[in-house]
Amino acid sequence: MRIFDVPWYRSKRIAMWQLTLLALLAPWCFVMPSASPAAEPVRVIFDTDMGNDIDDALALGVLHALASRAECQIEAVTISKDNRFAAPYVDLVNTFYGRPEIPIGVVREGATPEDSAYTRDTVLASDAGRPRWPRRLSPDAPAPAALELLRRTLAAAPDRSLVPIVVGFSTNFARLLDSPADEHSPLTGVELCRQKCRRLVMMAGMFSLVGRHKEYNVFVDLPAAKRVFADWPTEIVVSGFEVGQAIKFPASSIERDFNYVAHHPLKEAYVLYQRMPYDRETWDLTAALVAVRPEHGYFQLSPPGTITVDDQMVTRFAESPAGKHRHLMVDGLGVARVREALIQLASQPPCLLQATADK
Repeated sequence: MRIFDVPWYRSKRIAMWQLTLLALLAPWCFVMPSASPAAEPVRVIFDTDMGNDIDDALALGVLHALASRAECQIEAVTISKDNRFAAPYVDLVNTFYGRPEIPIGVVREGATPEDSAYTRDTVLASDAGRPRWPRRLSPDAPAPAALELLRRTLAAAPDRSLVPIVVGFSTNFARLLDSPADEHSPLTGVELCRQKCRRLVMMAGMFSLVGRHKEYNVFVDLPAAKRVFADWPTEIVVSGFEVGQAIKFPASSIERDFNYVAHHPLKEAYVLYQRMPYDRETWDLTAALVAVRPEHGYFQLSPPGTITVDDQMVTRFAESPAGKHRHLMVDGLGVARVREALIQLASQPPCLLQATADK
């Protein structure tokens, strides 16, 4: 038995904070059997417009829970919202879950620079004059560039190993496709993505026949969305608006399941986002879940086809045996299963203990 994936920090203050957190969480820790030696964790890159909606924050919590279960490895987080509080918020969440080393990159000259109350107020929260949650990044200093981080992360990864999860605008990944060779790799962006990525998972668009409309992640940076749908070189799996709309994350879980610490960065952000109590759609959470657990039967997949964006900025799906795109579908039973899985994962404490094969 060993504490799973909990690094110790050079700063004495952060180390003391972590010891306190572990002591507080001890009654809620549980033992998770180790994954089969043959089951390699899914290497993911999480690309998010953190701050525009609260589902991004919950999706990051889901990924940390899956990482603690040895089901995924978070290689990097890149941010498509051009706001100074987005990266520090991601950083403090990563630190809260025991993974402060995860590299973070931010879009340059991206969309939606406006402040978000839940990222700003959580980052600025303090107790006795000290930040409520330890973090490395500051809103007063620019975070590393997302494009450079993406090329560096892809170049270092084994072939066909990465599953990027894009739950915001396609800005960073369109720029990745357009990127030339550099010091990290002699490959162009398209070549690098083809060689290093297994598939791309996105939360984007809408594919139901009822109430079709243009979807936020697509129309805010329309050229980027069109570029990715047209030219991404591997399979794309898309969770459309209607999937997350059908599955609500309950306010009752926020009020009940996150109280194992006095201050939880996901709970406090959720409360800041809208007036409680409210149940929020799970758009980004569904994409995170299917990226790591594609074979768990939570969703049905459409036949292969091609996704395009029309003149009204609405996504269209055309079935084609040669197509590389598929979108998720969910029925009533799936709604209940997915909701239960997301509640358990998003609220899982960070001090997961794991029995390992090499103990």
